[in-house]
Amino acid sequence: MSKVKIGIIGTGYIGNVHGRIYSADDRAEVAALYDIVPEKAERTARSIGGRVCASREELLDNCDAVLVCTPNRTHREIATAAVEAGKHVFCEKPFAIGIDDAKALFETAKASKGIFQVGHNRRFAPVYSTLKSLLSEDAAHSAHIKMNRGELKNPVWTGDVSVTGGFLYETTIHLFDMIRYQFGEVSELAAYGSQHEYPELDEFSVIFKFANGSHCTFASSSDASWHFPFERIEVFCHHRTIMTEEMERILDSRGMDANFTTSTFHMAEKEERWGYKQEDAAFINSILTGEPPLVGAEDGFKSVELVESVYNAIRTGERVRF
Repeated sequence: MSKVKIGIIGTGYIGNVHGRIYSADDRAEVAALYDIVPEKAERTARSIGGRVCASREELLDNCDAVLVCTPNRTHREIATAAVEAGKHVFCEKPFAIGIDDAKALFETAKASKGIFQVGHNRRFAPVYSTLKSLLSEDAAHSAHIKMNRGELKNPVWTGDVSVTGGFLYETTIHLFDMIRYQFGEVSELAAYGSQHEYPELDEFSVIFKFANGSHCTFASSSDASWHFPFERIEVFCHHRTIMTEEMERILDSRGMDANFTTSTFHMAEKEERWGYKQEDAAFINSILTGEPPLVGAEDGFKSVELVESVYNAIRTGERVRF
């Protein structure tokens, strides 16, 4: 069996995370690298191999599958070019910036004969796959969710709206995808936002109602400090609370007494604990088997739709109904 030739566009932090994982996968070969800063691609090549390409076109000529690991606003254009070149595409989150670009990329991805997977890694993290399993046996009544950042200073671009598209696209979109995965489609939302530390809306409170009748409160702040856990889902079921602590632990308290069980994943390496290793393996699986990916273009589109709906709800002061 010939190896899947991987081309990585964007060799910053996340491009290198995926590159290291694929360099250790017997079914894949890191074949081509491209970055607008050639020195970064050369550094990556010295670490994990791969041909450093002088252009995106050269990269597309030397791979079967493209990883889009570039800044947020470039995703639609680069992923579109990769699909049109007949490549399988792994597009890091966010799928796109703005509903128009998201719709256009969704249509392009639907017409693709290849695999199109979106990088919402948390779906593959053991903490969240465990939560999914527990909720399959016990329906959620409601939940409280938070996802905070300590700051938008490091790296510098995380505070630049022209790069990120806005705070919700940079961080919070991960758990917007997660709530759909855990609780189903959103039917209605109300949102409030304010600006404090940065030149954009940087503090959010949202109430989501789901099609199955459950609901949740969701808080996200850009400057809440790095207090552990910076992300948490508390789910309330019948005489039961299930609580996640980042991607480290999940606690399950059921019944009438004060006992609870804890499952911890802190001994696993970060790439596995955060789901990167599993999502990369799943991408190769889909390419080899033709099975649709767990996180496809429609999921990417719907996470953008939720981000834009929250911004619209804040702008108009009205609820958004789906």
